[in-house]
Amino acid sequence: MYHGLPLEYVLSSAETEQIQQALDRLRDCPEGPARSGFYDRHWDAALHLPPGLRGFLEHFRRTEPAAALVIHGFPVDDEAVGPTPSHWADVPVDGPPLDQELFLAMVGTALGDPYTFSTLQLGRIVQNLLPIRGDELRQSGHGSECLLEFHTEDGFHPGRCDYLLLFGTRNHERVPTIVSSVRDVKLSDETVDLLRTPRFLIRPDDEHVRQLQERHPGHPALAGMLRMQSDPEPVAVLSGDRDRPYLRIDYPFMTCAGEDGAAQGALDELMEELERVQIDVVVEQGSLAVVDNYVAVHGRRPFRAAHDGTDRWLKRMIVSRDLRKTTAHASPTDARVLF
Repeated sequence: MYHGLPLEYVLSSAETEQIQQALDRLRDCPEGPARSGFYDRHWDAALHLPPGLRGFLEHFRRTEPAAALVIHGFPVDDEAVGPTPSHWADVPVDGPPLDQELFLAMVGTALGDPYTFSTLQLGRIVQNLLPIRGDELRQSGHGSECLLEFHTEDGFHPGRCDYLLLFGTRNHERVPTIVSSVRDVKLSDETVDLLRTPRFLIRPDDEHVRQLQERHPGHPALAGMLRMQSDPEPVAVLSGDRDRPYLRIDYPFMTCAGEDGAAQGALDELMEELERVQIDVVVEQGSLAVVDNYVAVHGRRPFRAAHDGTDRWLKRMIVSRDLRKTTAHASPTDARVLF
């Protein structure tokens, strides 16, 4: 039976010990979980998870019983992980906190194939979400003082992920992630019909363009993102079975195709419903949240960053159930990196 509240799983002490033993073996890989080579070598990393947790993840993947899940109880030594960095670029690719990234990789491979975009954080598969000074009001994972509005992760892209994974490296102030399920909303048949037609334009969010413009202005992926910004293809917001719909939406970066008041009204009605049924999910230190990116939208409530090394710090990963659907958009040399 479907329900909007996240499923929860609490690791036992025996399960935590089993995971720690697996981490001892996985640490020897010459490439860490932020790099594609790790997954070529440890494609079976999920087999090291406790059977109960593997079954929990498989149930979520196969039956879509909820919009999200949260795994609690992975140990994090607050002192050992070090202060929250001031910028994602300050986090070493293969440095601490390695154990948290390895656990993220184990869970990610249980759900499918971890991958990334070349346009974000230098193409790292494990990325870092933390407040950046000067980005307080940006609609991105590095903002803080504004509401991060509801969106499908990378909703503009045909290769958008099936699952978004967020691991709590630090979240002492319990800043909530907000999640809302399309299967909890109540819409008229007329509105549903409008939302199921390709009358909407979703453009890349600013980070996909800004990071390359600032760091790699000659990167060939930048031209592709700029084309998607200037000439997006019309898409439908809702798809799939009418009784078990999927959605793609990114309200701050989308418009209707042409002057389409009916489509805009349908989109606004959907947003109102998503806000009505939203729930707070606090990704605490040592917890891992998984959002079904086809069923749910997510965002983040505003908070005031201290910039003193204690701010909220999440590890991020995206996962595809089938990398074949992203082949047309992948790098010629690495199927896990979308161009």
